[in-house]
Amino acid sequence: LHDLYIDQLQDLYSACDQSQAVTSELAGAAKNKELAEALNAGVQGISRGMQVISEICGRHGVDPTGEHCKGMEGLVTEARKHGLEADFGDDDVQDASIITQYQRLTHYAIAGYGSVRTFAKRLGHKEDAAALQDCLDNTRSGDEHMTSIAEGGVNKAAAEG
Repeated sequence: LHDLYIDQLQDLYSACDQSQAVTSELAGAAKNKELAEALNAGVQGISRGMQVISEICGRHGVDPTGEHCKGMEGLVTEARKHGLEADFGDDDVQDASIITQYQRLTHYAIAGYGSVRTFAKRLGHKEDAAALQDCLDNTRSGDEHMTSIAEGGVNKAAAEG
């Protein structure tokens, strides 16, 4: 289980690295101010998560960059295609699509953090588990905030557009 734990930490680090770049791009394309601010906060949150993963990997004597996450690679491709490159014809519709794409990235991260946190608990790595729980909680909070932005006006504006 320890080997799987390390492998998944490295995979999650790669996933975060890839999602951070596209989240920054999505933030730059967002027209809704609250959405852009939330995405920029997401970039910072992803960076903090990467730092946590890096510190955990360091405690276990491994490089966090040992894997390339193909799953996130696909999600990033989709985020660019459906959040940035499509011809929307309406800024509000693009913002709604940006939220959709960001939440897909986020849900992948939630699954990753939940898995490695559970492995850490089983392996008795209490400090790791607590730090990963924090990352999981922050990621879920960002996801919930994005849902509130969508429900609070972006989707309504997109439907009217």
